[in-house]
Amino acid sequence: MNQLPIVIVHHAELSRFAATVGERLAGVVHYVSEPGRMNIVHTEVADEFEGRGIGGELARAALDGARSEGLKVKASCPFVAEYIRDHPHYADLLDQTDGA
Repeated sequence: MNQLPIVIVHHAELSRFAATVGERLAGVVHYVSEPGRMNIVHTEVADEFEGRGIGGELARAALDGARSEGLKVKASCPFVAEYIRDHPHYADLLDQTDGA
């Protein structure tokens, strides 16, 4: 069985990055825009898509998006905070002003 690709789209008007697999919404990462930073607040992956790396793809997309926009990141979402710990090349994005 061929696995469909994961497609990530930034929906700035909804303050989220969404992952689709085929026509199905597989997961989202939500953020709050704050002056000079992206506060990543929640990552959610549908049960049927767990274990396929979708959460990591969403975290990467959000962090790359913040970097490309010149924003710092507050990782309020525990999953994204752990992702940054596991991928230290994103550590420079963390906004240290409030202990993020």
